[in-house]
Amino acid sequence: MRAAAATPLPRRVPLLANALMGQAENLPGYHRRIMINSATLPSLFTKRLVLRWLTERDIDALFAIFSNPEVMRYWNAPAMVERTEAVSLLKRVQVSFAQRTAFRWGIARCADDQIIGTCSLFHFEEESRRAEVGYALGQPYWGQGYIQETLRAVLDYGFATLNLHRIEAEIDPENSASVRAVERLGFVREGLLRERWLVEGKTSDSLMMGLLRREWEAIDRPLCDA
Repeated sequence: MRAAAATPLPRRVPLLANALMGQAENLPGYHRRIMINSATLPSLFTKRLVLRWLTERDIDALFAIFSNPEVMRYWNAPAMVERTEAVSLLKRVQVSFAQRTAFRWGIARCADDQIIGTCSLFHFEEESRRAEVGYALGQPYWGQGYIQETLRAVLDYGFATLNLHRIEAEIDPENSASVRAVERLGFVREGLLRERWLVEGKTSDSLMMGLLRREWEAIDRPLCDA
């Protein structure tokens, strides 16, 4: 996944901020699951996972994930080298949520609460009710269906709770596993941006993919556990 690595633009989104700060009743379409006056993200639950707020106790897990060159192979940032980079990442996650510019959950297994990845909604566009999704999963957990569970929960939250109209994903076209993962959830290929990123001297393209709320609602899919 591309853009989850990037620091979201420090632009406040009044629509989301108002909803999360207690004015959801004045905003048509907002679901009552939204947390009021919350300093942290709401937890989302699936059969095997809990998507939760990241804390200082997760720094080592974050470093293990984002220091792996295979995990970072298709991102727009190099792999971490120092643990302090994971500390900085956690601070950015918390600040961006406080500003309501990005929501980034830690993906934890219900069995042991171990963080195995992250998933984000960011680049919110208020007027168009649009956002971008990004995710990363530790290499030991690939191929076990965790990303499908995670994305179902986050997409449902984005459309049903945040009342988004459209969610986008930016993916390196060489990352075929990630492309297949979002296509299984209804995302459509919408265009190719050539040589969009330059990371450590290497250029790469970006495949832009999109999912509309009506398309998500039409998909026959299992519901996440509430």
